[in-house]
Amino acid sequence: MSPVIEVHARARLITDGPLTRPVPVDLRYDAADDPRAVHITLPDGTDWAFGRDLLERGLRTPIERGAVRVWPCGRTQLIVELHSTDGVEVFQFEIRTLIRFLARTRAQAPATAAPPEGTAEKPPSRTTPRTDRGAQPAHG
Repeated sequence: MSPVIEVHARARLITDGPLTRPVPVDLRYDAADDPRAVHITLPDGTDWAFGRDLLERGLRTPIERGAVRVWPCGRTQLIVELHSTDGVEVFQFEIRTLIRFLARTRAQAPATAAPPEGTAEKPPSRTTPRTDRGAQPAHG
């Protein structure tokens, strides 16, 4: 069984206002759960799961899959845009943080982590915390 990789990171929440604010996020990878997926957990407990390749490709070029858009911003930043029924959240990450995280996930990924030829990648998914149980996640 592979260990779960969890990295506590900081991102900047981009808003309509003139200021951005730093927020803590968790980056998580569990090869036993899904060797092709990574998770970003936001401060409110919302968890986004999407293909690892989405972040890897987004380091070099803009890419969109379902409700998630990723693109480089200069040489040191990466933008992750998350769309839901609640609205849009835009986060700015330091690229070096994501490169280190992705390198650790590649080291843990089983050799069969690449999707078989002709197999569709699972779409991004969003899990939100239940309001009746505090931060317990519920599938949404």
